[in-house]
Amino acid sequence: MSTVTTHDGASIYYKDWGPRDARPVVFHHGWPLSADDWDNQMLFFLSRGYRVIAHDRRGHGRSSQTTAGHEMDTYAADVAALTDALDLQGAVHIGHSTGGGEVAHYVARAKPGRVGKAVLVSAVPPVMVQSADNPGGLPIEVFDEFRASLAANRAQFYRDVPSGPFYGFNRPGADVSQGLIDNWWRQGMMGAANAHYECIKAFSETDFHQDLAQIDVPVLVAHGTDDQIVPYANSAPLSAEILKNATLKSYEGLPHGMLSTHPETLNPDLLAFTEA
Repeated sequence: MSTVTTHDGASIYYKDWGPRDARPVVFHHGWPLSADDWDNQMLFFLSRGYRVIAHDRRGHGRSSQTTAGHEMDTYAADVAALTDALDLQGAVHIGHSTGGGEVAHYVARAKPGRVGKAVLVSAVPPVMVQSADNPGGLPIEVFDEFRASLAANRAQFYRDVPSGPFYGFNRPGADVSQGLIDNWWRQGMMGAANAHYECIKAFSETDFHQDLAQIDVPVLVAHGTDDQIVPYANSAPLSAEILKNATLKSYEGLPHGMLSTHPETLNPDLLAFTEA
């Protein structure tokens, strides 16, 4: 297995496919998944001559199950350790959901030349939780229920989420894929319960306003209007307003997990933005 060791000794697993001299595309997965969630997109970009890279966030997938570091500062530092180890230049960083927050936090801090473009797909910025400054956010009780369900019966919770709101399989007439549900559960159960529990706070309460304001590279903000996990109105349009060089692309009626349910729609758009 390919791994990189971080400043605190954590081992971060990653996949690295394609020509080493090709333009790198780096994929950042959502909670509580792994690099495997990007297999469709990695094969798509690989077939078009790109170098494709995806890592398992600490506490997720095959990376170390650490006691600490389950917050955005450490997640971004882990990405920096990976991009330094691989000496990536002009990379396109694509993040889904929590991975979109990780992308924003990393790109705002990246060394000059490391990042060429970024993509936020169904991403958690600018901030998810409701507050006086963010009245359109989700109440903290929503995330408290996430934590309670995970602690009580993680295995069942990780069936309920993909079977319902994540992929929109709870909508009338939905084309339900048992394979996607099973693969979501498989990836989730590979990771550490403590990491997933603490990551709920990281993805729901981190405020990315400052990160977004500092990013200078072109950013594609892609979001489905029927996202039941990260509601559209309080995320994508607000992020696009803050970013200096943003393109907002909305997908009518598509769910949070649209990269998996509709790759034939998303992948060409990701490629077009990368090559523009």
